[in-house]
Amino acid sequence: MADPDALRARFAAALTGARGGTDGPDPAPYADELLARWGEPQRHYHTLTHLTAVLDHLDGALADHAADPDAVRLAAWFHDAVYRPDRTENEERSARLAERALPEAGVPADRAAEVARLIRLTTGHDPAAGDRNGQALCDADLAILAAPPSAYAAYTAAVREEYGFVPPEDFRNGRAEVLRGLLALPALFRTPYGAEHWERTARYNITAELELLGGPGPSKGPRA
Repeated sequence: MADPDALRARFAAALTGARGGTDGPDPAPYADELLARWGEPQRHYHTLTHLTAVLDHLDGALADHAADPDAVRLAAWFHDAVYRPDRTENEERSARLAERALPEAGVPADRAAEVARLIRLTTGHDPAAGDRNGQALCDADLAILAAPPSAYAAYTAAVREEYGFVPPEDFRNGRAEVLRGLLALPALFRTPYGAEHWERTARYNITAELELLGGPGPSKGPRA
């Protein structure tokens, strides 16, 4: 269960850090707007629980990987701030929201631009080699793929609920396409921790889900 008060404090800490110690507007209204967005009724997986999990990974297993941890934390806050399951430009709209809100909140332009860049990376989860910030955010966002079976099943059920307006056959085909695209990546996880602890389990979970959907994975995929 997500704790809104704890999340407000975490947002304020990340925003203060991203400001570089300079003063700025009260973080509370920005946190409240983001919490309201993450609590919208159309969300079943992309909720405050998912946001909390991403932040926990960034502050836990991946804490030492990011080059600019506060920028990555802010990118986590904004990466699904705009989420409409029936639209395809959610990441872009979320990035634009960050580009508007963060300078107003006192974040320097270069750091706000980095946050927006990171948000756009979550469209394909394919950060470049050496992109430590991008690797940390993408690994944290995809960590659910390496969850234990019961948690992974709950995740897939929540995703299906978000797409309840899509007919079953269309959903199966679309979901299978997404999963095959993930398996085709040279690696799902790019941080040393993710590669060691999450990669193999995630590929197993994805392959098992594909089999349940009736769509086989690629005959020759990258090694897990």
